[in-house]
Order: sequence, then structure tokens, then C-alpha cells
Amino acid sequence: MLTSTVCAAVSAGGLGIALLTAYRKRFLAATRIAAYSLIPIGLVMTGIIDWVTGLVFKPTVWAGFGVLALSALLFMVSRTAERRGGGSRKERRAAAAAGREVAAPGASAPSLGPARPADRSKIKSKPQSAGDDFSDIEAILKKHGI
Repeated sequence: MLTSTVCAAVSAGGLGIALLTAYRKRFLAATRIAAYSLIPIGLVMTGIIDWVTGLVFKPTVWAGFGVLALSALLFMVSRTAERRGGGSRKERRAAAAAGREVAAPGASAPSLGPARPADRSKIKSKPQSAGDDFSDIEAILKKHGI
């Protein structure tokens, strides 16, 4: 009831300002002010204001938001623990018995073996001079006529 009165007063004040603006021959601005001032009373008449005030001022609604936030927090904590822990307790025990790491359930075996250090003796290193570095660039520029 109080919100309806406040919204009606705001709308009446806005319409008064719109009339003063129209009196000053600023009709476009007056039209915009009138449009904005009719919004609060329109919201009251549709019932949206009562719904919003009922939502904001009820303690059970805020308790419900708290329960939803707690639920979301528990989901995030469980996902983090699952990622760090490497799966369920049964999977960890089976992995410890097998002597290997736990993979995600349903994941395929890695296709590559363990990484081997590169044999540096097989790599041929060619000393490059400053002229060799720019020869490719020069060839491209000449090709395009630059």
C-alpha cells in the first residue's frame, strides 16, 4: 500500500515537471519526462511492484537464496575436491594397487609413451650469418618487385 502511494506521488511529480517543461516550449523533453513519470504508476497497476516488494521483504525468500547459494558452494567444493583427489576412493585404491595414476572414468589410455629426452648429437647445427637470415626476405621482396 505504501509503495503504491509512493509510486503515485513520483508519477504525479514527474507529470508536473513535464507540464512545466511543456510550458517552456520544450515539447520533446516534456514528452520524455512524461513517459518516464508514467512508469512507476504503470508498474503498480500491473502488480509488479507488489511482487518485487513481496520478494525483497520476505525473510523466507532470503533464506531460500541462502540455501541456493549454499548448494552452489557445495557443488563447487565437490568438483574441486574431485579434480584434486583423482576420483573416488575405490578408483584411488585400485590405482594404488596397480601402481599407476588414476585417469578420469571412461578416458582412453594415452597414445604416446613417456617422454624421452632428445638426442642432441643427431641434430645438425648450421652456423648462420647475418646475410643468410635476410636472404629469404630479400628473395620475397624481389619477387614482388619491391
